[in-house]
Amino acid sequence: MMIPVMMAGCEAQAPMAEDFIPDYQGVETKLLDGDLVQFNVAMTKARSAENVADYAECAAARYTLIRGFGFARHVRTNVEIVGGVWHADAVYTISPSLPRGLKTIDAEVTVQNCMERGIPTV
Repeated sequence: MMIPVMMAGCEAQAPMAEDFIPDYQGVETKLLDGDLVQFNVAMTKARSAENVADYAECAAARYTLIRGFGFARHVRTNVEIVGGVWHADAVYTISPSLPRGLKTIDAEVTVQNCMERGIPTV
């Protein structure tokens, strides 16, 4: 017969609701050249790389509007986790008219979508 053994301090805690609420830790924006902009974002409690990439896209959309433009085109996003913090380094071009390419965003529509999803913008 096996006797269950409990070790002090080794009990697994059930996750709490706040464990699933993303903690957005800020955006750093850098104008690289003319219409090319880099966004560095950080967050914890992301469920996937897509969550932190969405945060970068929301920042890009708001920045696009702040600069007086209406559209952006995604160039690239690199995501990594360091010490439990998710980081995204994303680059977008911004423009007054819809740019060529497949990964374009309408900044006004994207900002509205971000607000509805609770993702902060710049």
